[in-house]
Amino acid sequence: MKIPFTKAHGAHNDFLLTWRSEVPEMESATYPDLARAICERHTGIGADGWMLVDPPSDPDAEGAIHLYNSDGSEAEISGNGTRCAAAFLIRHGHAAGIVRIRTGAGIKTLRLLGRRDLEFEFEMNMGRAEITEERLPLELSSGARDVTLVWVGNPQCAVPVENFEFDWRAMGAEIERHARFPKRTNVSFVRAVDRHTIDVRFWERGAGETMSSGTGSTGAAAMAVARGFAESPVRVLTPAGAIDLRFDGDLYLTGPAQIIGDGVFLV
Repeated sequence: MKIPFTKAHGAHNDFLLTWRSEVPEMESATYPDLARAICERHTGIGADGWMLVDPPSDPDAEGAIHLYNSDGSEAEISGNGTRCAAAFLIRHGHAAGIVRIRTGAGIKTLRLLGRRDLEFEFEMNMGRAEITEERLPLELSSGARDVTLVWVGNPQCAVPVENFEFDWRAMGAEIERHARFPKRTNVSFVRAVDRHTIDVRFWERGAGETMSSGTGSTGAAAMAVARGFAESPVRVLTPAGAIDLRFDGDLYLTGPAQIIGDGVFLV
């Protein structure tokens, strides 16, 4: 079996994109297994997630995506991944300056700010962040942690920290599968820098540590503003570089997407 793919990354958060029509006919139940196989970094192509992409099928969107995490689980949306999908659709002539993409969290609109060959920069309307729990004492093996729960199209648990000099990866893995989150959650660890800057580390549901996260950055910024230690615009410092968010009713995220290769995965 051959699975064509394009590989892209949004701020080092990498994805494999395949036209749904080019996937050999199979039971949908096998897609999680295929996602795990193609995303595996030693025996597969390697990525944080795999997206099935559909071209325009209605007047409301230039395309649609279905996202599988690297562990085979399904995700409503990825901010960085949606930018990669927008670049993919533009490259194939299905969109131009404005790209509307149907995701598991509804239609998201992206505006192309600049392009140099296969490098793109977009501003993406992330929608409104819903603070579901501003201050929740979450019981962990190391003791209770003060966290904020945010919905940005997917679940986010933002944890304020003074530094990253602790095993935040182990804590992220514990929080992801905490009993409080029966469908698991994404986790961000947030350090205040100044009134317009936060430093963040990410542990994503179904993918583990990632170099950056669009929805994670959105949730972290929303938490920082809600708690009063940041204000719009907010620059999010990630291990892969800066991501910028501005608050104007909805949250608007500016970030890159780069297409880095095409190929065929042999199953």
